[in-house]
Amino acid sequence: MPANLPSKICEVCGLPFNWRKKWKKNWNEVKYCSEKCRKNKKSTSSGSETI
Repeated sequence: MPANLPSKICEVCGLPFNWRKKWKKNWNEVKYCSEKCRKNKKSTSSGSETI
């Protein structure tokens, strides 16, 4: 496992995530660690959480 991969903090859940090969061309635009967080990006700013 390569050790020197760049990482970011997910804007939704706040957890760190590492660079992935599928993000090679658009790493600068990646803001979310997963599809789930990407879909939930609007619900976090509204203040209403669903359990």
